[in-house]
This record gives sequence, structure tokens and C-alpha cells, in this order.
Amino acid sequence: MKLLFIGDVTGKPGLSYLEEILPELVARECPDLVVANGENVGPNGRGITPALAETLYDAGVEILTLGNHVWDQREVTTLLNCDDRVVRPANFHPSVPGKGYTICKVGKQDVAIVNLIGRTFMGLYDCPFTAADRILKEISEVTPFCFVDFHAEATSEKLAMGWYLAGRVSAVIGTHTHVQSSDERILPGGTAYLTDVGMTGPYDGILGVKKELIIGRFLDSRPVRFELADGPCQFSAVVIDLDDHGKAKSITRIHEVQPSS
Repeated sequence: MKLLFIGDVTGKPGLSYLEEILPELVARECPDLVVANGENVGPNGRGITPALAETLYDAGVEILTLGNHVWDQREVTTLLNCDDRVVRPANFHPSVPGKGYTICKVGKQDVAIVNLIGRTFMGLYDCPFTAADRILKEISEVTPFCFVDFHAEATSEKLAMGWYLAGRVSAVIGTHTHVQSSDERILPGGTAYLTDVGMTGPYDGILGVKKELIIGRFLDSRPVRFELADGPCQFSAVVIDLDDHGKAKSITRIHEVQPSS
């Protein structure tokens, strides 16, 4: 089984580039399942709405994971309550809408897609490690195929999660920092790992935002309203090949930059 995971789709530019590049990539890689992190696809890279989710589905994405911007668009509650293809971090407080994992059919095989959020430099969330243990206990009788999107800031926390789940899940792939790391590997027990898959969105900004706004913020420490950068976009993703037991055989990074017009 081959799984394609697309890094944080950021705003309208990222969505447009995904629509442009994904059909060709699917034809080339022939993935059995396409997953994307959609928490930044909303206006100015914040949140997601039902309409934007449908646009991502129409483009070829099958499952959506989220992160710390999940609540930035009011309409997201409807999406979380009604769409089993969307998962928000499992270690949010249990009272909030949505669910932290979903199980989808890929051919005759059940595949679990899990979303977790880190706590270091991120916020006051429940423990992602114990949340992972709980989920694995729930799905243990259902499937050995388990993909984890760990939406976290600190490299150390992401690495800790990779080693904590090594041999127990198919893959632990980091999101959130918008910068693709180059440390892809197969951990002992057949778990694919990458600290961060990167983002799909404006290439000449800073994490997708206009660079002058971010530079100004560093210079004078004043808050600023983020605006997405103009110009070419990048597409960041990873392809994971799994054996019949849900163990990773290979992991390959993808990073493509849109030609300047």
C-alpha cells in the first residue's frame, strides 16, 4: 500500500497549486490513499471551512488532518460534526467537536489516520503520548495500518513521539513548522518517520507569510496581521510504501517549486 501525505496546505495559493500539481503526482506515484493537513487552507492561512474541504476532496485529497488553527473559522464545527474524513488533534479536551482519528477503507484494508498535537511551545493540551496509547488500544483489533500526523513545534517532541511509537504504527510524520526536514528514515519495527513534511503554499514568504511583515515583527516586536506572500508556490509531501502488515518499506520526500511566471 502506498500513502501520499501532503504538508500544510496554506491559503488560496497553496490550494491552487495543489489543484494544479496533484493529478500529475497521483498519476506518477499511484498512491492508494491521499491525506493532507488542511488546518491552514482558510483565509490568510488560518483554519478550514466545509467549502474548502470539498475543494480539497475534488482535487484528490481523501482524508484531512488539522492542528492548532482548527477553531479559526466558525464553520469548522459543522465540518467536524458531520464529516468522517476530517480529524482534529485527538488530545484536545474530550468536550470539543470532532474526533482524533478515523478509519477508512483502502481496497479491503482498514487504515487508521490519527491526528495529535504537541505541547511544547504550542498550548495547554492533553498529553499526546497517552492519547496515542489510548487510540492504539482502541484500534488494535481493527487494523495494523496506522498513520500519525503529529502537529508540533519542537523537533525533540516530534522525535520523542517517533521513537515512542516505533514498531507500533506505520508512520509518524510531523507537521506545523512549514519547513521540510531531511531526516526521513524507517525506525525499528517498520515505522516511517519525518520530523516535518513541510508546507504547500507561497515559496518566497516566511512560512507562507509576506516576509516584510515577519521581519518587521522581529525588529520591533509588535503584533502584525499576517498576509500570505505573493509569487510562486511550493508543494511538500511524502510518499510512504507499506507492506501487507502495515510496516513501512520506504519513505520518500517530495518538494516541488512552481516555476516563476
